[in-house]
Amino acid sequence: MAPSKNILLGIITKIHGFEGAVAVRLEKNFSENIPRMESVFLEIEGKPVPFFIDFFEQLDPGKACLRFQDYNTIEKVREFIGCNILIPGSLVDSDQNDTSVNLTGFKIVSEKNSPVGSIIEVIKNPAQWLLRVKSDEGAEILIPLHEDLIIEIDERHKKLKMIIPEGLGDINQ
Repeated sequence: MAPSKNILLGIITKIHGFEGAVAVRLEKNFSENIPRMESVFLEIEGKPVPFFIDFFEQLDPGKACLRFQDYNTIEKVREFIGCNILIPGSLVDSDQNDTSVNLTGFKIVSEKNSPVGSIIEVIKNPAQWLLRVKSDEGAEILIPLHEDLIIEIDERHKKLKMIIPEGLGDINQ
């Protein structure tokens, strides 16, 4: 299963330039040794929300510039100022010890049994595992695969009941 603990990579301090990039103050652990990442989680209203990285550059020890995929204007990233950037505590690939069920094709329902969509891919990247989900309306969203969000796995009926962070579908669009 996915790593269970996230750690703080840094905090978004301000907008950097005019193309949607943000300045990040890195935590001391990452001032020089930043792990290679395809995605990160922003802590929005206390919940981790996945974002793919479009551009990442370390400016100085303790500072970096980051741009998220599909967020290329100042207006789109302004609300992220002050957000924590999270990565999993363990960046070690756990595929060798993976005993989880193959979730591709499973239907996801919310804690209130509302349909969310079907899992079309499980993304196992270093930052954290993600579920790529296609909704009944055809939209694709990314949902963090985290044990704290899973309520029930019904292998027989290929159904996954999860706590879906509020606003996740809106942020992923």
